[in-house]
Amino acid sequence: MFEEEKLTLTKEWDKVFPKSEAVEHSKATFHNRFGITLATDVYKPKSTSGKLPAIAVCGPFGAVKEQSSGLYAQELAKRGFLAIAFDPSFTGESGGKVRNVASPDINTEDFCAAVDYLICRDDVDENRVGILGICGWGGMAINAAAIDTRIKATVASTMYDMTRVNAKGYFDSVDENGRFELKKTLNAQRKTDYVCGNYARAGGVVDPLPDDAPWFVKDYYAYYKTPRGYHSRSLNSNAGWNVTSSLSFINMPILAYAGEIRSAVMVLHGEKAHSRYFGEDAFKLLRGDNKELVIVPGATHVDLYDNLDKIPFDKIVEFYEKNFR
Repeated sequence: MFEEEKLTLTKEWDKVFPKSEAVEHSKATFHNRFGITLATDVYKPKSTSGKLPAIAVCGPFGAVKEQSSGLYAQELAKRGFLAIAFDPSFTGESGGKVRNVASPDINTEDFCAAVDYLICRDDVDENRVGILGICGWGGMAINAAAIDTRIKATVASTMYDMTRVNAKGYFDSVDENGRFELKKTLNAQRKTDYVCGNYARAGGVVDPLPDDAPWFVKDYYAYYKTPRGYHSRSLNSNAGWNVTSSLSFINMPILAYAGEIRSAVMVLHGEKAHSRYFGEDAFKLLRGDNKELVIVPGATHVDLYDNLDKIPFDKIVEFYEKNFR
């Protein structure tokens, strides 16, 4: 019998969004196939009984469950779903001995492990389980849908393909020579980390914000570095990922089998998002008449983190309900 790692979970409400009185909130843990125990917030509509449809939510990349994913989960619970927002392996309140590291394999597994947890709950209908990934976890969610046939519907919101952006830079501006130089730098950092016995951090969202920062970096700052979205456990709000986290992403494209996904997928992006090309290119890989591309007029990448006037929850709910039948 697998014995989960004992985690210390915060008892007080420490989210960056207000608590809904229409939703029952609790905390729980589950484990993945690598033996890592994950911390999750469970959001359940009040005054319900029987087995509910359920959604597992994660992201953005470098965020924690007290930020955007928790907001999504609570909003879905207000609309009748049991929804969980979890911290990925090695981050937030979740376990894993090496901290602040990401992995395309392990983080895809985190979504599948969340499905394990949901379908084993007495109050969840295992035939109506979906996932929702935000930003970098949008790409991970599509990868999970490609391997996990239990997932009935997937939403990738304001998605990044983290393997593509690490290997090729923004807008595919890094060529093979640039990638080689990057790998040399990262492998030199591996030696330094090994000698020093710890892992250098890449830094979160730049602070102070330079006057000439790209507009989307200013958007990130406005979320992660201000009371709007700052959280003490968030990597993006603080010292960021380990520098060498990028290595495995460079070498492992996560959307290789997206075209084989038979379950329903919605790709959701903002019209003005700098990252829009990730979502549109991912959508081109998908096949079947149960795939949807939704472009939100006037929305930027970060608008779909927490702007309730921009996030089309009615469309998201309609998509899940249609594909849970």
